[in-house]
Amino acid sequence: MTALATISADVSDLPGLIDRAASMLAGAKTAAEVLEAREFAGLAYDAAKRASRLSRAKSAHDDLIAAAHRAQADALEIEAAAKRRLADEYDAAQARGEVAGLGTNQHRDEGVVVSNTLGLRRDQIHDARLIRDAETADPGIVRRTLDEKVERGEEPTRSAVRRAAENRLQRSLDRLQRIQKSVRQLEENRPPPLTPEMRARQIAVFGTQEDRAIHERLVEIVERIDEQPSPADAVRRIPPASRHAVEIAPMRRAAAWLTDFTNLYEQEVQNGTYATE
Repeated sequence: MTALATISADVSDLPGLIDRAASMLAGAKTAAEVLEAREFAGLAYDAAKRASRLSRAKSAHDDLIAAAHRAQADALEIEAAAKRRLADEYDAAQARGEVAGLGTNQHRDEGVVVSNTLGLRRDQIHDARLIRDAETADPGIVRRTLDEKVERGEEPTRSAVRRAAENRLQRSLDRLQRIQKSVRQLEENRPPPLTPEMRARQIAVFGTQEDRAIHERLVEIVERIDEQPSPADAVRRIPPASRHAVEIAPMRRAAAWLTDFTNLYEQEVQNGTYATE
């Protein structure tokens, strides 16, 4: 008896079917094994669906119906995971030239396999890619969609998963289109390039990047000095082990430079001319 044999629709049998499908997918090493796990998960889903409808028809306790719904959700999650793997397997094979592209003339060439030989129709490949891409864009969307259905007492279905995936990808597409529109608007509204005269004027007013960096370094020096304690306190707090590393000459040069800078800068601001000249 194969894994794809007819299976029971008894609610008590559903956990074992789900576990079997999950185990098959976890142990799948080839695309064929992944495909078989997907088929078994689909059969488990169908069995859970029949169990749910039979329970409702017999006016069974809500717990039985909820259990069947949870089994449906679990089976669909496994089926979706298998579809994602099949989409990856198919795309990888296509990239290697082992599978003909869906938009190409699919006459069999030597060494090139068409999609039907993998047991996948075009619509199934599209569906697998849809689920994979939606999960990539929004990890966990399949499980959340199924859980929301179960929590509301509704039946989780393939169509619900497909709609959620389509809506998520549509939102991603809408966002991409908005970004592209914004980029186009920025390109359209971009000011014309500066003429040599405008650039020269800009540099005269704002300076070059290195000119602005001089000011930024001066601000940083002042901020660092403001963070220090008073000179007398700083002298006392230099540990004996570090005193040999304190060099006075560079500090005097720095102090002299700052003194010269402040004097010249004050003269320039007061006189409105370049005092250095």
